[in-house]
Amino acid sequence: MSGRSDGNARFSDEMLLMTARLYYVDGLPQADVARVMHVSQPQVSRLLSLARERGIVRISVADYDPRDRNLEGLLVKRLGLRHALVIKTVRGSKVRDLRYAVAHFAAADVSQFISNAQTVAIAGGRTLQDLVDQLREPSHRSGLVVVQAMGNVGSVPNPYDGLELGRSLASKWNGSFLMLNTPVLLPDSSTRDAIMNLGENQQVVRRFSKCDLALVGVGTLQNSVFTERGIFTDKDIRNMTRAGALGEVCGRFFDAKGQECDTPFRDRVASITLEQLRKTPNVLAVTVGADRAEALAAAIKGNLVKSLLIDDVGAQALLATAESVIK
Repeated sequence: MSGRSDGNARFSDEMLLMTARLYYVDGLPQADVARVMHVSQPQVSRLLSLARERGIVRISVADYDPRDRNLEGLLVKRLGLRHALVIKTVRGSKVRDLRYAVAHFAAADVSQFISNAQTVAIAGGRTLQDLVDQLREPSHRSGLVVVQAMGNVGSVPNPYDGLELGRSLASKWNGSFLMLNTPVLLPDSSTRDAIMNLGENQQVVRRFSKCDLALVGVGTLQNSVFTERGIFTDKDIRNMTRAGALGEVCGRFFDAKGQECDTPFRDRVASITLEQLRKTPNVLAVTVGADRAEALAAAIKGNLVKSLLIDDVGAQALLATAESVIK
């Protein structure tokens, strides 16, 4: 056949068909297929691949919906969310695998959200990193404006910092990226104010009010990029707990009502404010795990989160928490 390389042309369609029959229909292991076909086992894999390329083997998979539509409906109805994407997951999966699975199955829907927006603010976060990696580029280039919603966590940028995620997102959508040139946590309020008042950062701050979509993570005092990087000491966490802190979004800590806590860090944070998030038409929280339930419920109650992407276990925990926290 035309278009085949010299190495592949020596494998006839009949040989590929026989190999495919032995493996897919008769269920023989590749080692046994290799004996019958008088080839090496690695060659069996190559023959099966060629059979798919030539159309001899056509793999059909029954329709599968990775989303739990029932849980989505309950979240929207009971919590007043604008959108809910709940991804079915395999019990016992490690957290990093949950993040990947949720990102993979939700990528197309989130890509549509982004394509319908003009200006998107993006925070940092580990689940957000997986999501941005798997987002599907639009068929048409949109000229999206992407704004970094929070400074970098630490002096050395990480793949999950808003800086890297924003650059990647803007590149995929052929858009422009506005960088917030600062660490997220500064030594004191005067330093924070001085840096945020720099011309380049003021350009970003002005854009915060024009965002129609924000992609954020929701952390807890025990589980966030801040705890992972050792930004806060045990004493810091105890002090924030005494101040009523229950969760964190964009480096800002909030209480059970979704109001920002009066902590020593409040005036040191360089990021979009909670009030600006409330005014953003759609804020999509991207997270996994049951341990975020109370923080998520509080963020929703405070109108900090309007839409949610989460795994099914996390969604069930959130619904179970809703009765005592949301109402």
